[in-house]
Amino acid sequence: METRRDVFQAIADPTRRAIIGMIAKEPVNVNTIAEQFDVSRQAISLHLKILAECGLLNMKQQGRERICEAKLEKLNEINEWVSQYKQFWESKLDALGKFLNNNKRSK
Repeated sequence: METRRDVFQAIADPTRRAIIGMIAKEPVNVNTIAEQFDVSRQAISLHLKILAECGLLNMKQQGRERICEAKLEKLNEINEWVSQYKQFWESKLDALGKFLNNNKRSK
């Protein structure tokens, strides 16, 4: 049975979030990424595989090196999902602020 991955799985892990941060700035080779973490090269390869499966990175072969490039368009899914809750909490906090202001005036 094949596991279906999505962008939410990609950002669930702090190492993957750090990798996204690295490659968002500029394309980076796999060795440079691996050197930044205190885990095995195999673990980094698995993180990179998950990021690629989620559509957040593209890996290109350049000579003997594999270069990782960010594909951040998929992060819009997360932004849209979080935005709905942000709007919900902002409206609740606005209502609380109004309640507190009205309560302060009536004293």
